Amino acid sequence: MKIVVSAQVDAPLADVWSAYTTPADIVNWNSASDDWCTRWATVDLRVGGEFCARMEARDGSVGFDFTGTYSVVEPMTLIEYHCWDRHVRVDFEAQEAAAVVVRVSFDPEDENPLELQRQGWQAILDNFARYVAAKS
Repeated sequence: MKIVVSAQVDAPLADVWSAYTTPADIVNWNSASDDWCTRWATVDLRVGGEFCARMEARDGSVGFDFTGTYSVVEPMTLIEYHCWDRHVRVDFEAQEAAAVVVRVSFDPEDENPLELQRQGWQAILDNFARYVAAKS
């Protein structure tokens, strides 16, 4: 079973792709709530390349490295990666009038309820959409 979240981003495809794959942008949108943040990020966007986003509570009480390895990279179309033995797929679908639908499907983990996972990933994607639209 996969969990799927999506958002329409009101920006050109090149801007959406760049913001999703550039560390300086990732730190601005990669959090599910205001009490969390991404302190830093690295991206080696190629098949076999790795990424890491340091996600922490703003008060510094807890944090973790969200890491993975890219298995598919089709510029401005598709990214697939593995993290923690889970598969994630990110599709970028250009729409009319400079908009892009970003769809993320992922294998759930066993620690948290499915709905909580869906809500968290949706919140991050919604932050992404707002960030890119405001930046464009």
